[in-house]
Amino acid sequence: MNDSNDMGEIPLVVRGPYWQALQVGQKFRTHRRTLTETDLVTFISCTGMLESIFIDNTSEGPMGGRPVPATLTLGLIEGFLLQSVIQGVGLAMLDLHVSPIAPVRVGDTISAVMEVTGLRPTSKNNRAIVTAMVTVTNQNGEIVLTYEVTRMQAGDPALAA
Repeated sequence: MNDSNDMGEIPLVVRGPYWQALQVGQKFRTHRRTLTETDLVTFISCTGMLESIFIDNTSEGPMGGRPVPATLTLGLIEGFLLQSVIQGVGLAMLDLHVSPIAPVRVGDTISAVMEVTGLRPTSKNNRAIVTAMVTVTNQNGEIVLTYEVTRMQAGDPALAA
């Protein structure tokens, strides 16, 4: 994704908004990050995902190149969201539905757009259930992974009843 396209109009945040500041349809974009060989090796070593397509550089699997687990891609994007849109306001992840679309490989650069798709205040404690669709793209703007996530999010303490 490149900043010269319409994504430049979507705000990049560094601290999450309280749920009262959100609207269905609102979008946020993450930073970009290039996946490295070190990212892959560290992740598969830590998780035990020692499948041959991840550990054998000569493997000629159907995806070609040096693919990384979809869970690594998901984890990196979640890290971006936790450092920004969820920072200081996220209370719990309640549900997650992940759809890998295309391979991500060592050397690919990923980023995402999160769109708020649902917003339901809870009956107490100044919080809400926020649902979002996250679309992850590579450096060519191709969608590589999507996921729907539901979280509990804090409200503005100044607005607590």
